[in-house]
Amino acid sequence: MSLHPSLQSYADAWTHSVEAISELVQPLPEAQWNLATPCPAWSVRDVVSHVIGLDCEMLGDPRPIHTLPRDLYHVRTDLQRYMEMQVDVRRHHTGPEMTAELEYTIIRRSRQLRNETRQPTTAVRGPLGTEQTLEAAMRLRAFDVWLHEQDLRTALGRPGNLDSPGALVARDMLLDGLAKVVAREAGAPPGTAVVVDVQGPVEFLRTVRVDAEGRGSVDGSPSLGPAVTLSLDWETYVRLAAGRVRHEAVGDRVKTEGDPELARAILDNFAVTP
Repeated sequence: MSLHPSLQSYADAWTHSVEAISELVQPLPEAQWNLATPCPAWSVRDVVSHVIGLDCEMLGDPRPIHTLPRDLYHVRTDLQRYMEMQVDVRRHHTGPEMTAELEYTIIRRSRQLRNETRQPTTAVRGPLGTEQTLEAAMRLRAFDVWLHEQDLRTALGRPGNLDSPGALVARDMLLDGLAKVVAREAGAPPGTAVVVDVQGPVEFLRTVRVDAEGRGSVDGSPSLGPAVTLSLDWETYVRLAAGRVRHEAVGDRVKTEGDPELARAILDNFAVTP
């Protein structure tokens, strides 16, 4: 037996992105490990620590026994505390220590994936003692590693891979939250249609429709006379939906048509990642 076909695309996307991360950070001088990334309060070292830590958890490794400092003011929720543990425990690691652990983790995870025979529905450990299916966990890892690859590329001034396998996983993950943004967070009234038109390396047009009960749904059909149309490039869509930037900072890259108040409410609530 081998990896279930429905998991293969996530394994391929993870591999592509994590190997790109390794290539990006391998030659870095020590000072560049401290560069700030678009991921709030995290440096290059912190982002790589996060990638290593969560892949170690996918391997079943025990979580580190570590007490977080009290002055980490960006850590406010239980989920943030959970994620910060794997990051803070490596904050004093040198560049060579980081790259060595990353390479070893990639080798171990790649071997695990080659030998993976579990079904997609198998329950695996999730954050904060939760359980999730293996398929959901692998999909999230593919998305997370690609997104952090982009964080590192931004910090290091090395753009690329905006159309890689991980980008397609990210597209679907981010679109999963679009209906909630429009219908619940922005409060679009029943009967409203909102069109999001994205151009660039990953192109798509989606319409969010709000039904009579106020529930939102997303489809690929155009709408005649939508209440709002948002037009933007793929990179800007990712940065907004992943909470890496506020829309005020990229206003020149987002074109809005229709109801200005609803458009602003949508953009104010566009981030769908925790």
